[in-house]
Amino acid sequence: MLIAIDGPAASGKGTLARRLATHYGLRHLDTGLSFRAVGAALLAAGVALDDEEAAIAVAETVDLEDLDRDRLNAHGIGEAASRVATMPALRAALVARQRAFAQGGGGDGAVLDGRDIGTVVLPDAVAKLFVTADPATRARRRAAEIRQRGGTACDTDILADLVRRDRRDSDRAVAPLKPADDAYLLDTTGMDIETAFSAAVEIVERAKAGRM
Repeated sequence: MLIAIDGPAASGKGTLARRLATHYGLRHLDTGLSFRAVGAALLAAGVALDDEEAAIAVAETVDLEDLDRDRLNAHGIGEAASRVATMPALRAALVARQRAFAQGGGGDGAVLDGRDIGTVVLPDAVAKLFVTADPATRARRRAAEIRQRGGTACDTDILADLVRRDRRDSDRAVAPLKPADDAYLLDTTGMDIETAFSAAVEIVERAKAGRM
């Protein structure tokens, strides 16, 4: 059973994906972390973020089974990830590895979340969700995450960054951020995690029933 979850940053898709993976006993991959891993490696090596050849070399060695969420979720790495994600050849390299992850693990299935899972990575997924929330809500959530990790955050700056990333992700020529035609839309604005999770499970069950 393959479940595809897409949506913009801080919409709640990652939390829901992890909860759904646990609920259904499936493996989980936050595909955004794979792009963050590439961006982080380029930053650490002092390599330009538009060096596609270097980015592909990193992508081919990234261990998708061991992505350090705490380290890779740093705010600056997110900006780097959004920039490297615009490179078509890099995206192709990572998509191939993401599909291999989804088909691995004994073939039971997986939950993948990102920005092009339902449209590109797993177009035949059993269930597709597009999770969203209004920008102000997403900015507050991201600021709260940063503060919980002991960092400092300015809601206004984060909101501006999210809007900029939304525009870049939606306007890129290859695999833009958009709902799949058969995706279920889930707006988590005003929802707590339990309410959103219950709604997500209901969507998955409805999608499963439709495939039977």
